[in-house]
Amino acid sequence: MASPPRRPTNPLAAAEAAFKPIKKTAAPVREPSAAPNVRELVSIRIDRAVLDYFQEDGPGWQDRINETLRQTITQKRD
Repeated sequence: MASPPRRPTNPLAAAEAAFKPIKKTAAPVREPSAAPNVRELVSIRIDRAVLDYFQEDGPGWQDRINETLRQTITQKRD
């Protein structure tokens, strides 16, 4: 039984196959949360001064940041 050649017989075809563009898959569509008003864990970078301002009053600083962002959205929609 004959074994296939170790190298392709046509180097041009082999090179074209090696550098053929890869089809990119579409990014998955992000579906909204099934339950309304559910918080989602995210990571953001904010200035130290902003973080200090919200942490001055102690625990609940993440809720205060969330409320401030929510108010900003409401004002922008009006």
